[in-house]
Amino acid sequence: MDLYAYTIVSDVCEGIGDCIAVCPVECISWAEGKTNAKGTAFAFIDGETCISCRGCLNACPIEGAILDEWHPELQLV
Repeated sequence: MDLYAYTIVSDVCEGIGDCIAVCPVECISWAEGKTNAKGTAFAFIDGETCISCRGCLNACPIEGAILDEWHPELQLV
């Protein structure tokens, strides 16, 4: 199955969470109890639910934290 989902790059994410609030299908969640290489909490995208609406891309203030392609190996969940 080909997914047309976005990816949150866990080690770039700074745990701001603006992406979670704007997702219309609620496909973005916190990685509970985990931190990234920077020691911050991070979010991840459920690729099967993502509709590639660009909401998260537009909301995230961290350049490179969200990719408009599906690369699940970059999400540390």
